[in-house]
Amino acid sequence: MADATTLLAFKAGRAFRRSGTNFVDPDTTKGAIILKKEDDLLHFIWKNRTTNQVEEDLILFPSDATFSKVPQASGRVYVLKFASSDQRHFFWMQEASSARDEEFVNNVNGFLVDPDSEPTWTSPSQPEASSSGASSSSAPSNFQATPEQLARLQELLTSAVGSRASAPNEMALNDILTPANITPLFTSHPDLIPTLFPHLPPDLPMPPSPEVVQRIISSPQFRSAVSNFDQALRTGLLGGLVRGLGLPEEAGTGIEPFLRAIQQQADEEREDGMDTD
Repeated sequence: MADATTLLAFKAGRAFRRSGTNFVDPDTTKGAIILKKEDDLLHFIWKNRTTNQVEEDLILFPSDATFSKVPQASGRVYVLKFASSDQRHFFWMQEASSARDEEFVNNVNGFLVDPDSEPTWTSPSQPEASSSGASSSSAPSNFQATPEQLARLQELLTSAVGSRASAPNEMALNDILTPANITPLFTSHPDLIPTLFPHLPPDLPMPPSPEVVQRIISSPQFRSAVSNFDQALRTGLLGGLVRGLGLPEEAGTGIEPFLRAIQQQADEEREDGMDTD
């Protein structure tokens, strides 16, 4: 969606009414609700977080729809319903904590009334990246990179590896994943930012933007998380995690194998692209 502004984004799956009943069954597919404004029209989007594909894109007119909790349902089930029709679209919250459910719902309804409204947040504004970084070495990850995300990561790391190839044993991820290296990636590709929000800290005060990403990557918490990831690579504990990036398991056994695998995959994808031209 060209020239669209992301207003709000949060993790949510779809749910479907059981045929012939009033029961609603949640679908386990990982998803996200995204509100965007394009050409003064409000788009209510549901995106599949596994395939990164938009599967619903509803154009909503001011005050025609409401987003509310389904009181009869067990769990965190919500319905998008319309004043002008009998349409019902059901969703369930997939954020790990329910602490921000009401906040997301209030902001959704604010935009449904007026797409130019400002979201209101009561959660802390500083992202807490350190706890997730500290656990990454021991806990399995469900993260799966999209082809676009992986391509951008390859672009960044390939450049960094090339400049440091002469001394791989001295490399540290904190020397590569610096604000100076990462910032141009997002400022030159702002369309990439909305795809990152499911993997960013859950307490961001606004939809991700270049400024928000800049704040995150410049924070001590981010540097600590990178250090933890660096240490986990050095101890060979990330074989399972790197498979989610489409890399061989040995890429998780050290910094040099990780960067070498990124380089090899980038080379292969460039060759594939040339073959299909």
